[in-house]
Amino acid sequence: MTELTSLGVKEIRDGVRDGSFTAREVAEAFNTAVAEAAALNAFIVTTPDHALAAADKVDAARAASETLGAMAGVPIGMKDLFATHGVQTTAASHILEGFTPRYESTVSQKLWDAGAGMLGKLNLDQFAMGSSNETSYFGNVTSPWKKAGSNAAMSPGGSSGGSSAAVAARIAPAATGTDTGGSIRQPAAFTGICGIKPTYGRCSRWGVVAFASSLDQAGPMARSVEDCAIMLGAMAGFDPKDATSLQMDVPDWEAALNADLRGKKVGIPREYRMEGTDQAILDSWEQGKAWLKDAGAEIVDVSLPHTKYALPAYYIVAPAEASSNLARYDGVRYGLRDLPEGVGLQDMYAATRAAGFGDEVKRRILIGTYVLSAGFYDAYYTQAQKVRALVARDFARAFAECDVILAPTTPTASFPLGSMNEDPLTMYLNDVFAVPASLAGLPAMSVPATINADGLPLGLQLVGRPFDEQGVLNAGLAIQQRAGFTAKPEKWW
Repeated sequence: MTELTSLGVKEIRDGVRDGSFTAREVAEAFNTAVAEAAALNAFIVTTPDHALAAADKVDAARAASETLGAMAGVPIGMKDLFATHGVQTTAASHILEGFTPRYESTVSQKLWDAGAGMLGKLNLDQFAMGSSNETSYFGNVTSPWKKAGSNAAMSPGGSSGGSSAAVAARIAPAATGTDTGGSIRQPAAFTGICGIKPTYGRCSRWGVVAFASSLDQAGPMARSVEDCAIMLGAMAGFDPKDATSLQMDVPDWEAALNADLRGKKVGIPREYRMEGTDQAILDSWEQGKAWLKDAGAEIVDVSLPHTKYALPAYYIVAPAEASSNLARYDGVRYGLRDLPEGVGLQDMYAATRAAGFGDEVKRRILIGTYVLSAGFYDAYYTQAQKVRALVARDFARAFAECDVILAPTTPTASFPLGSMNEDPLTMYLNDVFAVPASLAGLPAMSVPATINADGLPLGLQLVGRPFDEQGVLNAGLAIQQRAGFTAKPEKWW
């Protein structure tokens, strides 16, 4: 049954529907693959029984000739930021270790309703804060990819590094991710898979551990554009429990996929040609232009003049919101409680947070608290929000001239774990191409393009108009068909 783990979402769904194999056979094959891949540390908790129970439910429905859901028979990995009823949910932190929700996040419930099963809870950067998956309390996630001629452990990207590693290693056909400033797209690029962040509000944030509420957005990570379209269709939809949820119909993105881009214009932002970007990345960008032109698109230059201010603005807005959101972790109601003998309430708060939060989380809370403090709020936070509005306006003006924007996903390929730990600013720069679309709340996708000289994957990013996930997916499909990216990591785990 090993070959079943080489199948993607669409192949599994269609195979279960036509009786080529049973959902239980698929679940068993992936459960085995997950158990054998412990060296990757992609999962914090495994839930083989959940995957099998969901599979048996699908098989019974098929035997009864019932209509099967869009994800029927597909076992997936669930990023450990989504609350799962009866299954530990930690956000990869010590402060939430042992927390078992009595409710289900809207996104995960939609996936279970569509017939998916859960292989387990995937590791991530703690509270989704990080770009390398090195800030988890439960240890680093290791990419299944290796640099040619080296045995160094490589970063799978972050924060959705457990998700990207699991999909790339073929131990899950797909996984959920969340994207605040690139945390779906950057890990997807690092590991040679696809990942899409939909328009802000497409997927409910209810039941998702919050980092920065005005930026966080759930999305799918899979090995093909088609699989992302299928899974996003199952995840998206209005949720009255989330005040930021879009009250819009969910299109059938899979049915409308079309790689013919005749009549479309693809914008190339001149400001994205930044100093320090690997030449191989720039070369793949040129190749991407050629692929989209071959698909019928017209290539046009566009300007996003406030791009250089986007990353600094993001690292004010996101930590400020994190400072507010993470204030709820105080040791009173749930999670860790550190109560030194004879201390008062404030001391308990301090001790609990000191023990429960990791260094990167503390760093961002301190930044956020500082920029929200009296005397600095207007100087930093208000100014950052103004920059955010200008970034969004840049995109609106660019989309008057084009239908979709093509850019690199990351400035470099994956890097060895530990190589950037001494310089958080260099780590933050890894999101330089991803952050602008997040600030503007736009749909954006990373698609694998090529392999560099070190044998590591490189991704291309597509950014679309608000609510135009279809345009992004179609352009991604055009690249996918022309890139013919079939590379996969050699199994070492």
